[in-house]
Amino acid sequence: MSSAFVLNSLLVITCVLVALEVGFSIYERKSFYTVKDTLYNFYLMILNTALAFGMIGITIWVLDLFYAHSINNHLTGFWYWFALLILLDFAYYVLHVVDHQSRFFWAIHVTHHNSELFNLTTGFRSSVFQPLYRFIYFIPLAMLGFSAIDILFMHSICQTWGVLVHTKYIKRMPAWVEMIFVTPSHHRVHHASNILYLDRNMGMFLIIWDRIFNTFQDEVEWEKVKYGLTKNVEKITPITVWNHEWIAIWKDLKRSDKWSDKLKYIFYPPGWSHDGSSKTTSELREEISLGFTPEHLKI
Repeated sequence: MSSAFVLNSLLVITCVLVALEVGFSIYERKSFYTVKDTLYNFYLMILNTALAFGMIGITIWVLDLFYAHSINNHLTGFWYWFALLILLDFAYYVLHVVDHQSRFFWAIHVTHHNSELFNLTTGFRSSVFQPLYRFIYFIPLAMLGFSAIDILFMHSICQTWGVLVHTKYIKRMPAWVEMIFVTPSHHRVHHASNILYLDRNMGMFLIIWDRIFNTFQDEVEWEKVKYGLTKNVEKITPITVWNHEWIAIWKDLKRSDKWSDKLKYIFYPPGWSHDGSSKTTSELREEISLGFTPEHLKI
């Protein structure tokens, strides 16, 4: 079975499932989709895909460069692919955590979160500029003896799973699945703007990393998920949909005099401020633990 056949099959399955979800949501008169939001999802996917194809040569060249000097992992067959799956998913987990914990990278990743809806096409709502640096996180895999083509193939498979968990139609999966894999319930939490849920469930395929590194949060009945950002974009346009956080960073840079503060506005966690006018996720959670209610918090 060729890699092309596998990827084409996954693409067909994804398209069929999207069509079914759209059909069911219309039939059941659920407000899961809007034409405008869906068009923006595809628009961002096209921008990301175009840049990814533009970067493919550089990506393969860099990974092959490290692969040429890699160790021999002596893995073949099933164990080769199994090890690659585990290691690649961990690499993505690290990338995803950085995207959420450094405002510079959050400004790139935020496009995936600035929709107030949640459906399968939200999975297409890509971080436009991520292909410019994503391959850096794959370099350790190449050094461990995994070829560039195999890394990109496995990443595509994991990304397909990452798209399919963007749905409200699956409430819970069997307990053993929820324990090991990222599920729709886990990913609904990830897309929430509730303080309880912020910056949680970073995994793409496996949820075990979140459980190990204490970034896991279960979806609970008493805290209904609110999708979007803590401060949603006032007016979405084809430009502001991907540059609004860069504009916000620029405004913050202009209102701080110290160069150390300017650097913190760029690279510290989103929400950091030199004067306490806004809060990071950690600061918001600390205030809740001290007895403040969400409506009293500065976000």
